[in-house]
Amino acid sequence: MTELWQLTKLIRSKNAGPFELTFDIMFKDGEGFRAALKSGRLSAELFARVYGVPLDKVRFFVLEPLLTIKVTIPRPIFSGELKDGDMYGGQFHGPLVRLAIE
Repeated sequence: MTELWQLTKLIRSKNAGPFELTFDIMFKDGEGFRAALKSGRLSAELFARVYGVPLDKVRFFVLEPLLTIKVTIPRPIFSGELKDGDMYGGQFHGPLVRLAIE
């Protein structure tokens, strides 16, 4: 079984302002990009479930010419709040790295 990291050259998360997170998933080639999309594993529903946000708040973009998937969600805790453990949003991508792609 292939994991997402094996198909990509970059998986990252970062702030999109203090109230949102954005995820960039950039693939090595078209074959891996299409395999990930065909698997149905990368979806707005996955992000809603994994990050505990309402599905209607997940913005999911497929940028085929760039072999990239971009997703934006509301931050569970605003950047800089007392309970914020990742002020820059750079560690939220962790659960995606080992996502199985069939």
